[in-house]
Amino acid sequence: MKNINPTKTIAWKILQDHFQNIKYTTITELFKKDKNRFKNFAINFENEILFDFSKNIISNKTINYLFNLLKELEYSNSIRDMFYGKNINKTEHRSVLHIALRNHNNNDFIVHNNNIYNDVRNNLSKIKQISNDIINGIWTGYTGKPIKNIINIGIGGSYLGPLMVTEALKSYHNHLNIYFISSLDATQLIHTLKYINPEESIFIVSSKTFTTQETIVNACNIKEWFMENTSNLNINDMFTKHFIGITSNTTDAMTFGIPQQNILPIWNWVGGRFSLWSSIGLPISLLIGFKNFYELLHGAEKMDHHFFYSNINNNIPIIMALISIWYNNFWNAETEAIIPYSYDMRFLPKYLQQLNMESNGKSIDRTKNNIDYQTSPIIWGDIGTEGQHSFFQMLHQGTKIIPCDFIAPVLPHIYLQNNHNILISNYIAQTRALAFGNNITNKNDINEYEICTGNHPSNSIFMRKITPYNLGLLIALYEHKIFIQGIIFNIFSFDQWGVELGKKISNLILEDLNDNVNNINKYDSSTNGLINFYKSFL
Repeated sequence: MKNINPTKTIAWKILQDHFQNIKYTTITELFKKDKNRFKNFAINFENEILFDFSKNIISNKTINYLFNLLKELEYSNSIRDMFYGKNINKTEHRSVLHIALRNHNNNDFIVHNNNIYNDVRNNLSKIKQISNDIINGIWTGYTGKPIKNIINIGIGGSYLGPLMVTEALKSYHNHLNIYFISSLDATQLIHTLKYINPEESIFIVSSKTFTTQETIVNACNIKEWFMENTSNLNINDMFTKHFIGITSNTTDAMTFGIPQQNILPIWNWVGGRFSLWSSIGLPISLLIGFKNFYELLHGAEKMDHHFFYSNINNNIPIIMALISIWYNNFWNAETEAIIPYSYDMRFLPKYLQQLNMESNGKSIDRTKNNIDYQTSPIIWGDIGTEGQHSFFQMLHQGTKIIPCDFIAPVLPHIYLQNNHNILISNYIAQTRALAFGNNITNKNDINEYEICTGNHPSNSIFMRKITPYNLGLLIALYEHKIFIQGIIFNIFSFDQWGVELGKKISNLILEDLNDNVNNINKYDSSTNGLINFYKSFL
């Protein structure tokens, strides 16, 4: 990967000049100048995903200048480095190969001189076997009752990925129930345990290191609860029948009590927020069946091929990344909104928030220098129709520029013709209103307080239907978008050292909360005051 401050490139300076020339241009003017703008600024991928980026404040010159920036940064070498297993996560000396997890054709992925293809395929076979056995009632609880409940214990990528996908693909669910436990707030744990029978439940403990505080504390609580609520039970039977571990730390998982045959690997070349394609996706496979899980992987693989092989002019992840750079770094837009018009996809904004901000929320570049330009935008959002009755007011008439991605399925799984037509009319209308404002109505009929100036940019993504395959396409699209942004930002997108600092400090404070000292006075006055106030109630 080429280590260069992007603001020092020739292309960046040209983009700065271009921004001065185009910043007063409106989307309305751009559409008037180009009667074929939609055709020229939209990409149809296999008739499964339509990406329309015409409602942006960009011209052909803008796109070409952004392409030149990528070329000057030798982006294609960086893409090859990732796909060829180079150690692009240099601060942790690791390859970044979540793409290998959904690979069906290339049997030559090399990591540290080892071909990982067979490891990945063997693990997929194990996921398939476990899924089929539990779904078909072959794997039963210790009393012989079939499994009804899957409880996923994990946090971060071990939680958000499976949660988002299982909810988005709810129309594909079988008879099993899924519960997620991620928080140290005991409310979530206790409320979950109220509704399940231990004899009919499988507990999946997902922690790459098997030391993640939230996960291990909750796993220990569940282990204790399980033993208290079962009788005449051989402890080995308990763990064999009811506990599965997903980790790279087999030793600690076995010490916890999970037998080796119930432990699935997650490799160090898989980052947590990119891990739903791995063993972390076992809950997905259990809820929608392995065949559908495989289709999810297949969709992601298709997007991998598109990203790797497609010409830059027709490459959706690259164009999405460049549009984001355009607003983030030249228009000084600090946020991006993800707005799905689908109830099932309500967790997508939260998932993409982690994927983007944990990857590109960095202030040190690849040469260890402080960064003096904006890196990750703030990602947020909500379901479209609900957002229309809350934050859309700011989108239409506020003073901030907030680029938006609008996402909707053409074909719903639950079809009420009138409902869906109204939903899609809102989806399309909002992008039109944001782009053109009151220019599309008779201004004589409105007063000053009703004026919407328009010129608010957005991308529109139409999915033919929310299927496992198409969801795989969409998730991989955003993964590669974020990777391209990281190339331009000159940062390492695949570590998260900032997360570790809070963990270290919390361990120190936990010692103070647990000791008998009544007046803590070794931190700053605020931290001391908060600790002492809390301890006054104990």
